[in-house]
Amino acid sequence: MKKVVILQPIYGNRERAINSLKALVENELKELDVDFEISVTPEQWAEISLEGEDEEVSENFLVSKYGTPAHKAEPGKVYRGFIHAVEEDVLVVNIGIPVRVEAGELKALGSGKAKQLAARFGLIRNLPAEIEIIESKGGRPKGRFSQKQLDLWWEWKKVGTDRVIINAATRSEIKSAIKKTGHGRDIYEVERLGLLEHAIVCREKTDGPGIVAAIGPHLKSEIGVVIGSSD
Repeated sequence: MKKVVILQPIYGNRERAINSLKALVENELKELDVDFEISVTPEQWAEISLEGEDEEVSENFLVSKYGTPAHKAEPGKVYRGFIHAVEEDVLVVNIGIPVRVEAGELKALGSGKAKQLAARFGLIRNLPAEIEIIESKGGRPKGRFSQKQLDLWWEWKKVGTDRVIINAATRSEIKSAIKKTGHGRDIYEVERLGLLEHAIVCREKTDGPGIVAAIGPHLKSEIGVVIGSSD
């Protein structure tokens, strides 16, 4: 048997999160001769136990796809992680250890404090984020968002239509909330960003904050909104 801890936080409704991950992994490993079980570490990462002829191949695949939580942050290296906290002057990204993205490194997103920039770009907790380490003195690493990550967020902003960012919800729960509130015609698609993180891509002339107000009461989620601006 092999055990692998993957870079996937399990949060909110634990049973739902585990079931969602189980469905994904089941699909990804369906061609392999392996059985698996999912548990949660004390740090809230998913741990997958693998048993079978293809357990090593499965382990390599999962590490390649999801990554593993980092135990140290090396300057110059790029890491995958998740937004852990949005504070007044700093964003904290969890890569296995917390990395601070301070005001000076947020200027690539425009002017304003960290909290204002997060609101402008729909950056909420548990949103996947790629980060480059710039300093790791005294066990308090600092970083900046990678160019690839910045380009994606600016693309959201410049696309010309609004986008609603949601955590702690499955795709079907979001679609159900949209259907209940009669907004099916107002959205283009529900895009997967992570395990329980999604973006509702609005149609032209659909008001993102209006969608938030309508579906918010039906979801136990944090919700961000990106106001598209094609100019």
